[in-house]
Amino acid sequence: MPPGDGPFTLAIDIGGTSVKASVLNYAGVLAAERIRCPTPKPSTPALVLESIHALAAQLPSFDRISVGFPGVVKAGTMLTAPNLGTEHWAGFRLIEALARRFEKPARILNDAAVQGLGVVQGPGLECAITLGTGIGCALFRDRHLLLHLELGQHPRASETYDQFIGQAARDALGPEAWNARLRLCIPEVLSLTTCDVLYVGGGNARNISFPLPENVKVVSNSAGVTGGVRLWEPELDQLFAGETDAWWPTRSGRAA
Repeated sequence: MPPGDGPFTLAIDIGGTSVKASVLNYAGVLAAERIRCPTPKPSTPALVLESIHALAAQLPSFDRISVGFPGVVKAGTMLTAPNLGTEHWAGFRLIEALARRFEKPARILNDAAVQGLGVVQGPGLECAITLGTGIGCALFRDRHLLLHLELGQHPRASETYDQFIGQAARDALGPEAWNARLRLCIPEVLSLTTCDVLYVGGGNARNISFPLPENVKVVSNSAGVTGGVRLWEPELDQLFAGETDAWWPTRSGRAA
């Protein structure tokens, strides 16, 4: 199938503030402008699914679904959702709920992992962090996903990183003090990961007002959507093996 054609992917980026979506062609090019809506409050699975459905209705047709989710995801099941409400999401099979609603195969990863897939270039060890409602983090080697880290929930002195530099901290402290805090955290992430390149994305990346080290690059928040097409690359098939195959007949997720 030549680049630029289908299958087309509905790519969803679920955040604590907004849910974003677009449709991408096989080469990862947007087939429609990215659209968004506020994340519903409370952020229950039923209400978030309704938001996704409303966004999808405004977009072109698609053959498969990719989702970046703000929490720990294992085998298509949500384990945590710190900024949506773990009490709502723990144990929820979002992968099945989406596939049944849209009658399309679905794949889901942590949102920072999806963001990183959209920006890493290789070679070497690369890290992607997202600055939004909470803080996401994922590591990659030679453009291949190694793992996502729950950096946002990791203690930093008397607070977690989410509490220290998340959206609530920026709202409470103002941009100058928030930047001062972030300036402390960037070297910590570089030291923790020893990465060759650190990519900084998420909605608050655009609010950075201090010079960054040469190996730290600010990237567009749109990567949380555009990275979704990479979830369907053959090299990731093993990662998702068994998640959809047991109940979805089109193993590759490609249009029949």
